[in-house]
Amino acid sequence: MSSLRLGVLAYPGCFGSEVFGVPDLLVMARHIAAAQGAARPSCEVSVVSPRRRVIMSGGLTVGVSAMRPLDVLVVPGFELTPALDLDAALADLRPEVAAIRSQAASGAAVVSICVGAFLAAEAGLLDGREATTAWLFAHRLARRYPDVKVCPERLVVTDRGVTTTAAFSAMYDFALQLIREQDGPGVARSTARVALVDDARTTQAPYVDPALLPVAGREFSRGVKRWLDRNLGSRYDLSALSAAFHVSTRTMLRRFGEEAGQTPLAYVQSARVRRARHLLETTDRTVARIAADLGYTDASTFSAVFARHTGRRPRDYRAMFRRSPAEPVGDIPHEPGTR
Repeated sequence: MSSLRLGVLAYPGCFGSEVFGVPDLLVMARHIAAAQGAARPSCEVSVVSPRRRVIMSGGLTVGVSAMRPLDVLVVPGFELTPALDLDAALADLRPEVAAIRSQAASGAAVVSICVGAFLAAEAGLLDGREATTAWLFAHRLARRYPDVKVCPERLVVTDRGVTTTAAFSAMYDFALQLIREQDGPGVARSTARVALVDDARTTQAPYVDPALLPVAGREFSRGVKRWLDRNLGSRYDLSALSAAFHVSTRTMLRRFGEEAGQTPLAYVQSARVRRARHLLETTDRTVARIAADLGYTDASTFSAVFARHTGRRPRDYRAMFRRSPAEPVGDIPHEPGTR
């Protein structure tokens, strides 16, 4: 069995945990495989950089090796804030973008963690491919790189030798996938148990909080959203909504769609799901009661809508995300500016 040469690309401002997360889980898997008597290929791990010295996020310095031929190159994410000048940040990382492009051209499989997808996209590796990233920044990736088919609900996407993962902890989903391929499902499962890592996740949809996304639309759509938020428990009626804003139904659909990028009904459903998530996490109300409170006469219809948005049925969601009594409940979250 040939040795797998895996390199993690360190660069200024990258997250240290995303540099070491995958290698550390691979080390655990190696010990577990040995304990189970499994034959496994060796894995040579190195932290590589086109620079001689790298200071990561938080001011931590990491020792690096020069770029070398690799089988797998892992590209960690970085501190992407609303105030960050992304154009300038990526321009400063031109040596890293060139290194990513060069490794891919040499046949290495490239794996981006979280917003490391922006570096892979900047290198041109995601053009015409499906990709994912942290749900909070998926819209930004799609807007900046229109040739990339962004799948914001996916945890790990592999398309023709390039793998992208969702936010932060999704690096473990990729690592478990790699362990599963290298050592088999038994070792992967044992590694997940030892590390307390969820090995059954298939989507990042349950973690999405629309209230944290940038507010979409302009004044008209914001007003419509406020009206819909106040009437979540009522039956959705496009004619009544349009009349409240003194426009035709056709104009309502056109203007709201242009500003918000969705229909009023789609917004109502997502807002109801957002409210339902909060109630499932913080109250003992039955699923049927929550469905009725949110305007659904049929609990099964509500459950189907909830599952379509989150990837889990309401009862499964409650079992996974129910807060302990000691945790602060707070108010039911609203879209920014809708109170």
